[in-house]
Amino acid sequence: MISKKVDNVQVALSGVKNGMTFMLGGFGLCGIPENAITELVRLGIENITCISNNAGVDDFGLGLLLQKHQIKKMISSYVGENDEFERQMLSGELEVELTPQGTLAEKCRAAQAGFPAFYTPAGYGTEVAEGKESREFNGKMYILEEAFKADFAFVKAWKGDAAGNLVFKGTARNFNPCMCGAAKITVAEVEELVPVGELDPNNIHVPGIFVQRIFQGSNYEKRIEQRTVRTRG
Repeated sequence: MISKKVDNVQVALSGVKNGMTFMLGGFGLCGIPENAITELVRLGIENITCISNNAGVDDFGLGLLLQKHQIKKMISSYVGENDEFERQMLSGELEVELTPQGTLAEKCRAAQAGFPAFYTPAGYGTEVAEGKESREFNGKMYILEEAFKADFAFVKAWKGDAAGNLVFKGTARNFNPCMCGAAKITVAEVEELVPVGELDPNNIHVPGIFVQRIFQGSNYEKRIEQRTVRTRG
């Protein structure tokens, strides 16, 4: 068995450079690779392109990279609750490529499976289709979308083992599985790293073949993006 385990986040992120393209799992603040993001901030990596559903909030998640203007381009589905993301986009400081959410997921899955492109009806007849090939299938128009090309994919799972097998918990699964194996190097951080053989093979969500490096994360905040409570009577 080849062990994918590395000692810490510093080793896991060895090889990251300015100008690279990164995939980052998560939806809002749910299931984001907190340790990897913190390390990218510490390293001061600049001029990067980030592929992620959105950019967290102003003071957490990818918002931390936006604060320091480390991101050159965001490829995402929506702006979300991040005021700084909105400000940089509207001012022209940040290049933004808004992509339909299902298309974003499929562009990850295509890269994971080794498909260079695929046809989808999403976005046909809108700005999303500008400059892209279109074709009719069975009386319906589709546009050609190319798979993502990324240098690193940073994902976060609940449990994992030294072989890189991953188990996600609840909705924290989101975009993480389809980003595994969709970049040249996939780095997985987990809350609990267990010995090989301890995970039930029937419950593994992502097999280790899609992961190159895995480490046990720490100090997870798991913030809630919008907390709403009722007033007590």
